[in-house]
Amino acid sequence: MSLISDLNTRSSGKCEICTSESELVIHSVPPFNDTLSEHNILLCQKCKMQLDDPESIELNHWRCLNESIWSETDAVKVISYRMLHRLKAEAWPNDLLEMMYLEEDILIWAQKGINDSESNDKIVHLDSNGAVLENGDTVVLIKDLNVKGANFTAKRGTAVRNISLVFDNAEQIEGKVNGQHIVILTQFVKKNS
Repeated sequence: MSLISDLNTRSSGKCEICTSESELVIHSVPPFNDTLSEHNILLCQKCKMQLDDPESIELNHWRCLNESIWSETDAVKVISYRMLHRLKAEAWPNDLLEMMYLEEDILIWAQKGINDSESNDKIVHLDSNGAVLENGDTVVLIKDLNVKGANFTAKRGTAVRNISLVFDNAEQIEGKVNGQHIVILTQFVKKNS
């Protein structure tokens, strides 16, 4: 059987992300570029266009990731994971990322695409003292911060563990304070050594 036949059978003739049935195309999931069905997915033109061009992203279209993260197809889970990371500035993708489970080898595959795009951008996150911040670091707040929308103040001296870097903004990190996932400006933290 051909690749398109395999993918149509696997997906029941639907986009494997949003389930649209119109204008379906094959998408190779990087770093693979072969004809193995496990390295390719079937996408509608809308998903493909937005995946290839971050400027064209319509946030509400990607709410379908709520379903695709549970796919039994590893390539679909990889694309879902990468897209959720791309949308992390919104609140709902973070909730889905916390629920998502990937086997270790699939997680490495998914993160490879994210890490490759990071290395091209060369965004460096620095704390208030100029120390380089990395994913998973622990930081301490150096100022009381009013958390918008959560009705509490994150107190100076609060430790924020296991931070995540905001990949498209060198001045922002993410972490949990009082059980709330928040965005914090790097100028208000110092790295805990």
